[in-house]
Amino acid sequence: MERQATDQLYRKVTLRIIPFLFVCYLIAMVDRLNVGFAKLQFMSDLHLTETQFGIAASLLYAGYILFEVPSNLMMQKAGLGITLLRVMTLWGVATLFLAFADSKFHFYGLRFLIGLAEAGFLPGVLLYLTFWFPERMRGRMTSLFMAALPVSGIIGGPLAGWIMTATDGAHGLKGWQYLFLVEGVPAIALGVFAYFFIARDPDHAAWLTPSERTVLARDIASGRRLSDGHPRSFAAALADKRVWGLAFSYFIFYCVENALLVWIPTLLRGVGSVSIMQIGWISGAISLVSMVGMQLVSSHSDAEGERRWHVICCGVVSGACFMLLPLAAGSMALTTAILMIASVAVFAFLALFWTIPSAYLQGPAAAGGLALISSIGATGGVVSPIYIGWMKDLTGSFYESLGSMGLLLVLAMGVLHLTLRQRAPASELMVPNRSMP
Repeated sequence: MERQATDQLYRKVTLRIIPFLFVCYLIAMVDRLNVGFAKLQFMSDLHLTETQFGIAASLLYAGYILFEVPSNLMMQKAGLGITLLRVMTLWGVATLFLAFADSKFHFYGLRFLIGLAEAGFLPGVLLYLTFWFPERMRGRMTSLFMAALPVSGIIGGPLAGWIMTATDGAHGLKGWQYLFLVEGVPAIALGVFAYFFIARDPDHAAWLTPSERTVLARDIASGRRLSDGHPRSFAAALADKRVWGLAFSYFIFYCVENALLVWIPTLLRGVGSVSIMQIGWISGAISLVSMVGMQLVSSHSDAEGERRWHVICCGVVSGACFMLLPLAAGSMALTTAILMIASVAVFAFLALFWTIPSAYLQGPAAAGGLALISSIGATGGVVSPIYIGWMKDLTGSFYESLGSMGLLLVLAMGVLHLTLRQRAPASELMVPNRSMP
């Protein structure tokens, strides 16, 4: 009976927290990815080269990097509700202004501001989940939250294609301008709603009974006892070699993830003669397969109680797919199939990777350490688009840059393997094989 009551409690918590955070992340990713589709129209309007677009895409991550650590340290004190109010309203307003950018410099500045506003969102949510769920459940919960990333492709691709096609020229505005106008508003609305909806932690949740708060506190405390001896201050996290090993591996991964998310529309257009609407539907199909595969891999990791090899294998598969892309040049079917496999591996890696540092770091070390790893990884978002744009202008092809990044990711998985072998505690690499709600 006690086990059944605990399962019911976690179902209650899951249904209260995860769907809303999922929607927030969905809007964040749609707003971030729409630039890849808008690019198909605005390049000539803003007189941008591929290299200049790469710089613009990278500036979002420059702002993100600068403010991510302080934002997450603030989140631990102020709570996630206030954090989402700040970040979502600001990036929503900046997205609206993107519709009226009329030069590369306006575009550069607004992309930087969006990154500055968005800083702290992802590590803040990941830290927040540690307040509510024990380690044995975190793989599945993180995966459910991060399923918003492939879902954003399912929704965002066809939606962007439809908006840009249906509204182009209406009232003197281009389709790409309407895209930014339509997709900026939900972020503002959700940011305001989050302030009233999100409880700071179980102790501040009016929708829980006192006995339910006790059960959650006991479970979370039990998981933390498994992590005794791990870094508990931000200074200790900074001095820990494993944190830097994780950050390096995530940086290389981020280069590949960013390439996958930002350049898919351009890559697909280069393979065959397809319309913007068709590219949207193909991107949506890739994302649908990714979402299903991501959930299956994450559920398997939780069921087996294993993290390290699931993460590493996903990284190797995604890197190998990028190296294989040149073999599919000229074939839309083969290119789509490779991108589907790569996307499953990339999104599963993303969900499972974060269960490791969130188990390893405690207290202020978690707030600062998660943000540090995320911000170092986000520098990949600065490097990747500039490198890809430069190589495209230099060689006339995307394949050289994508293949080289895939090779680097495979090599980075060797670094991650060595990192996780050092004093690998059971709490982050193996989790108790227990049933989920």
